[in-house]
Amino acid sequence: MSTKSALSEAEGTRPESGINPGAAKRIRDSRRKELVVEELVNGILKGSKTALGQAITLVESNQPKHQEKAARIIEKSLPFANKSLRIGITGVPGVGKSTFIEAFGSYLANSGKKVGVLAVDPTSSVSGGSILGDKTRMETLVNHKNAFIRPSPSGDALGGVAKKTRETIILCEAAGFDTLLIETVGVGQSETTVHSMTDFFLLLKLAGAGDELQGIKRGIMEMADAIVINKADGDNIKPAEKARSEFRRALHLYPAKASGWTPKVLLCSAYENTGIEEVWNLISEFQEQTKASGHFSSKRQEQNKFWLLQTINEHLKRRFYQHPKIKELLPLQLTALEKNETTAFEAAALLLKAYEK
Repeated sequence: MSTKSALSEAEGTRPESGINPGAAKRIRDSRRKELVVEELVNGILKGSKTALGQAITLVESNQPKHQEKAARIIEKSLPFANKSLRIGITGVPGVGKSTFIEAFGSYLANSGKKVGVLAVDPTSSVSGGSILGDKTRMETLVNHKNAFIRPSPSGDALGGVAKKTRETIILCEAAGFDTLLIETVGVGQSETTVHSMTDFFLLLKLAGAGDELQGIKRGIMEMADAIVINKADGDNIKPAEKARSEFRRALHLYPAKASGWTPKVLLCSAYENTGIEEVWNLISEFQEQTKASGHFSSKRQEQNKFWLLQTINEHLKRRFYQHPKIKELLPLQLTALEKNETTAFEAAALLLKAYEK
């Protein structure tokens, strides 16, 4: 019978680091399972929704190591992008954007199109939480093999549009999605930002809700390539027809678009699934006309230049606020401003001088 105790036998099995062998194995397994950039890119190019979702998560992350990986993924995906039709969809809250996108996206997916939906959700300014409910509202589309839905919290990005939406578009295009629907929260400056990254801009409106005159006043009318009066069903058909006439008259007040395209006004009911095909036919007509005139590609080039400048601005702004000296001086200057001990211009000049040093 052996005189060795279990304790004496265990002495030789404990690693020098003091880490439990089981825990060490789990760590090694976790590292092996971590998808490297090349694996994610290969998955994206094969159309894997899982790889696409993981890559978008990296893009949206603010962690430096994730941002570095995301930049490499985007760089490798870029040669396979820019082959989709990007459609921006906006409208005031309650106009039925999600219901419309469900019906419109399902129609396109059933027609053989690969549809990517980038739905930017409002983020609470109090808690920072998001109402990521688009997936639950689009029950049919979310389960379609030809569709991919990505709700993204808008965060503190300008106008409520996720700051990484531009990069997400590139990844979706590389994954083979040929039609992208980009929904805005319908408030603030989000429409302007989405307009700067899409080919066709669709404005959803309601009839009989005082929305006609409101729409005519807003500058968003100038950006719209089409206006769709939604919920044109039941007792609302006549008010919708009246609204269509008013919007048509209003559109004549605006100068002609550089593209040569004349915006149209259509009726639809996402609930009854009527008018959806007509909306797609109109967008197809727009694409054909602008590609023939060369405006489609020239607009894309202008957008790329715009986003180059935007990216530089964001980078410089981030570097400025992350600078140790600025972190130290900014609170002091804000306090001095509250006490009327300095002006906004003097404080800004002091901070910029400290940053440049």
